[in-house]
Amino acid sequence: MNAQRGSADGELVHNRLPLLRADRGLSRTDLAEALGIHYQTVGYLERGEYAPSLHLALRIARLFDVPVEAVFSLEPFGPLGVDALMTRPAGNPDRR
Repeated sequence: MNAQRGSADGELVHNRLPLLRADRGLSRTDLAEALGIHYQTVGYLERGEYAPSLHLALRIARLFDVPVEAVFSLEPFGPLGVDALMTRPAGNPDRR
């Protein structure tokens, strides 16, 4: 897994972006185009040279249809289980 120190306080941020991208058969360019960012930004994210904004992190999670916690974490990731990549649950219609 990749880790980055791009947060404002220097806290380590771990990510699964390369794994998710490879699993979906997306090139860096494909992912960049889908997100509307430069392809080099994807490389910076994957190498841990850049921490995404909250907005970008949420867009990445939405693109892969997983919870943001399946992509980014403050703790090192354990082995990847199927449950980690489960589709986000639909919103509860009773919640207001």
